[in-house]
Order: sequence, then structure tokens, then C-alpha cells
Amino acid sequence: MDDTSLSYWLGLREQADWTARPPVLAQTIAAALPRDQPVCVLDLGTGAGSNLRYLVERLPEQQHWLVIDRSPALLSEVNTRTKSWAAERGHAVGSDAKGFTLSSERLDCRVEVSAQDLGTLHDPSIFAGRHLVTASALLDLVSETWLQTLASRCRSAGAAALFTITYDGRSSCLPAEPEDELVRGLMNTHQRRDKGLGGPAAGPDATACAERCFVAEGYRVTSEATDWVLGPGDA
Repeated sequence: MDDTSLSYWLGLREQADWTARPPVLAQTIAAALPRDQPVCVLDLGTGAGSNLRYLVERLPEQQHWLVIDRSPALLSEVNTRTKSWAAERGHAVGSDAKGFTLSSERLDCRVEVSAQDLGTLHDPSIFAGRHLVTASALLDLVSETWLQTLASRCRSAGAAALFTITYDGRSSCLPAEPEDELVRGLMNTHQRRDKGLGGPAAGPDATACAERCFVAEGYRVTSEATDWVLGPGDA
């Protein structure tokens, strides 16, 4: 999928992603983060910034984000889309040498934007000093080796971790059609193909794989369903 198509797809799915996210996960993470200093957040595979926009009002007031994606074109939309969102939410958007700022009576946030290839997570410095490492709709695209490295990097940084909207191989439609199982099988096969993130992707097994990797590093893992439930009005 090229960047133009991906940008369109990310815009289409943003509200469905937000609706699917259980509030308890963000609430639990927010309660564990510091209040006496800016919360340093690393967002991996940020795309057009949906995860940033979802979380920024749910975390402590002072924040410093580093958002990373391979695509400069998508990263340019983080600012554009967040500016429109911020206007609706009553936040001012300012310029920053490395990105932009969001400010209001209830928010003091600096966002640094960086175009990087996350194929091997070879740069441990992006994790340094982070209180939270997060991503949305990413883990099913990466390999088990990548997840092991991710968990190790998070542990070394002493960071909490929040990953959501991970495909788990399930899908169903009403009314059911004879081809549904064929389509699901083809989708699951595709999800396991190498996406350039450390080898064959974990795909539908990503949640279980990530849990094993983080438990092995000493994390206590909590999981919740993030199912899309779409009707005719969502077309």
C-alpha cells in the first residue's frame, strides 16, 4: 500500500479504532505515570498520529512525545490532522524546531517527529528516558524477534507499555456468506508474511506472543478486547 492509500485508510479507520479501545487500559497506564515531570512517550509506527490524539488528553498534563514512522509523508500529516483536531478540542498548536506543541489550560505537550525505519529497533536511544512506549495497530505486523527486542528495550528503559488494536485472526459478518472463511483464511495468511519488521510477522498470534515476551522481561500484562463492531452507518 502506498502512502496516499495508507493515509486514506488511516483516516477511515481512526474513529473505529478509538471506539474499540477500552478506556480502562489508558486509565491504568495514566495512573502509573509521573505527575511531577513531563511524561516522556515513545509512539512507534505513528502513521498519521491517531494514537497520539487518542492518548494525549488521557495522560498527565505535561507530556513530551517522540513519534516515529518510516514515512515522512505520513508524519507530515501528524501535524495537519492534529491541528484540526486540536482546534475542535480547544488546544493551541505551536511550532517547535523538531515538531509542534499543544497547549491549553489542561495540556502542555511537545511532540517531536522523526522518520526512522523500525525494521530492527537497532537504535536503543529512542527508548532512553521514556516513561511510556506505545503503538496502535502495529504488533500484528512485526516478528517474534522484533517483539522480544521491543520488550527488552522497554525493560531497560524502565518504561510502561501500551499496545492496542492488534489483529487476532477473528472476524465475522452478518449475514454470513459462504466465502467468509476463505476470506478470513487469506487474511490470516497475509498477516503472517514478512512486513520488513524482523522476519515473518506474528500476525494473529501477536497478542499472545507479545504477552510472552513482556512477561519474560518481568512485566505484569493486562489485556482487553479491542474489537471493531461496524454497522451500515460506518461504511
